[in-house]
Amino acid sequence: MIKEAMLYEKLDNNIVHCYLCAHHCKIPDNKFGICGVRQNHHGKLNTLVWGEAIASNVDPIEKKPLYHFLPGSFSYSIATIGCNFKCGFCQNWQISQVSKKSAPDTSELCLLKPEDIVREAKKNKCLSISYTYTEPTIFFEYAYDTAKQAHSCGLKNVFVTNGFMTVQAIETISPYLDAVNIDLKFFKDSSYIDICKARLAPVLDSIKFMKKLGIWVEITTLVIPGINDSDEELSGIAEFIASVDKGMPWHISAFHPDYKFMDYPPTPVKTLLCAEKIAKSVGLKFVHLGNVLGF
Repeated sequence: MIKEAMLYEKLDNNIVHCYLCAHHCKIPDNKFGICGVRQNHHGKLNTLVWGEAIASNVDPIEKKPLYHFLPGSFSYSIATIGCNFKCGFCQNWQISQVSKKSAPDTSELCLLKPEDIVREAKKNKCLSISYTYTEPTIFFEYAYDTAKQAHSCGLKNVFVTNGFMTVQAIETISPYLDAVNIDLKFFKDSSYIDICKARLAPVLDSIKFMKKLGIWVEITTLVIPGINDSDEELSGIAEFIASVDKGMPWHISAFHPDYKFMDYPPTPVKTLLCAEKIAKSVGLKFVHLGNVLGF
């Protein structure tokens, strides 16, 4: 469904400047932003995915993963197509790397309005709604409208996000956003640029700003052999988290080959245990190993 976007400015010559994520796209008339789901139409920026869910499920909150926010509860989880990152290791690439630009008539989309989501959440005895699977920043208006209704009905709201948001976006959603899990994928800007087509600094800024606003924050890092598994990089991530809050949980997850990273091996358990040791050495209180049996 087409709806006028939030957080943009009209410039000369029918160009619009999008302030939703840290790409700060300046979009010419009839063109799309990097996300592929926001389009400039004669100087008006539209979101093309409002109300169009590609996935909706009832999940344990621990699947987000959030281990210290409403533990043991269920969260009604939704997503639209699209993402503002281009990660070659994405585990949901079948929906995140689809866009209105590349596939405007995606038949799998289901019309699910905010009131429908809230009703389904309550019917399934969920305590929260999670905006997840793809990147919630790019379906911001849909998430925002749903989150407002959810809060009015006593439900909490969760973003599972790459954290590549602007201050304006965080401030706008913050009255209705209760918890986030942010992917801190690397601690090298070069890796963000080469692999995700993004940057590191905005992610770090989002983590610090959300924490400052009182939003519950947990961090996830997918440890990929040969990419971000060095002691130096893992120490950098651990030390950054500790500098923000030693009580901020860190989920250290094993990589399994997927999408464009099929030639990389799975993460050895010993690497995760090494990361856990590093995390504890800098004083992190809550460290969780994921995607492997027995942890």
